[in-house]
Amino acid sequence: MIIIGHRGARGLAPENTLASLRKAIEYEVDWIEIDARVTDQSIPVLCHGSKIGDDSTTLGECLSEINGKIPLLIEVKPRVDIQPIVQLLKGYHYEFLLGSKSQKTLLQLHSAMPKVPKIVIEPWSGIRAAYRARQLNTKFIEMNQLFLWFGFIANMKKRGYKLYAYTLNHPEKAKKWAKHGLAGIVTDYPDRFTKP
Repeated sequence: MIIIGHRGARGLAPENTLASLRKAIEYEVDWIEIDARVTDQSIPVLCHGSKIGDDSTTLGECLSEINGKIPLLIEVKPRVDIQPIVQLLKGYHYEFLLGSKSQKTLLQLHSAMPKVPKIVIEPWSGIRAAYRARQLNTKFIEMNQLFLWFGFIANMKKRGYKLYAYTLNHPEKAKKWAKHGLAGIVTDYPDRFTKP
């Protein structure tokens, strides 16, 4: 089962910061998930909410910090101008996955970077998640763990999907679901799942 640090390791350090990325690396996560937005000056930054602070870590700083050591799952927020993000990412040959809760954003990313794998981030509907994945020709889906259960997980695996649960902070639940085919989890607390 893949362990993905949520916004770095937001339970251990402020989210979407270099400190949070370092914590995720310290606990040897398999992937790191970050949120990407773009400032009014067209600078890609790490930011979950709609209000971008002056102290936001830039995506460029993030990529330099990671330096290709760990793959990134970059969640591009809805209604974001993707061009500055695409231009920046084209300069790097690191392993990353592009995701969004917005299908419009994901389709734009797919058009701009067709060779980069995409992950559908779906809050609640498994039917909608599969439909969106088919549109993008991807097998990667990330869903809110509150709407998952073992039968659904097993069915998605049978259909060839790699299903990831967010935000899952309970190792026992993750282990049970892994037995039914859960591919990975996004967690605030990688220290509960890995050892430094």
